Amino acid sequence: MAHQLGFFSSGERILAQTLGASVSYVPEIFRPDECSRIFAALHDGVAWGASRMWMYDHEVEVPRLVAFYGVGEELPQPLLAMRARLTKRFDADFNSVGMNLYRNGDDSVAWHSDKDELLSRNPTIAVISFGAIRAMQIRPRVPPRHAISIDLEPGSALVMHGNAQDHYEHCIPKTHDAMDARISVVFRTKA
Repeated sequence: MAHQLGFFSSGERILAQTLGASVSYVPEIFRPDECSRIFAALHDGVAWGASRMWMYDHEVEVPRLVAFYGVGEELPQPLLAMRARLTKRFDADFNSVGMNLYRNGDDSVAWHSDKDELLSRNPTIAVISFGAIRAMQIRPRVPPRHAISIDLEPGSALVMHGNAQDHYEHCIPKTHDAMDARISVVFRTKA
């Protein structure tokens, strides 16, 4: 059972912390008018694609659409402006961007840690949300594995610092609630 965290009016909140690692929530990185423009530009202007992955000895379709811009790839204008703001705010050299389009409540991502071998040592990873509010759950990788749940509001950032990927995992669970589309833009520091 996940513990639900409420909405925050302002300021960064530490959600999880251990030696060398933290997960924080920062509301209102982008204003509501910016969120609407960015959502529309990304929804309509990105070449979203379906992907497949191996799970339990068979290939399955990933339950969301994805897009990715690797190190050195040219970013579209909305992502360039976002990266500039986030680099300044979080003092991180973000050089790759992964995006997820959750079309409705059936789209999700299972429990995982961002353990890409190309990530820099102790990376900063910033997940920026646009569109519908979706809950993200975060839990330690070792027992006791009590999860917390945070509603990711449009324009907010969930930021994982240091060796958070060694200590925590996260997910966006499916929901039976009627749900509009949500886009997550994930800025990473790659080596």
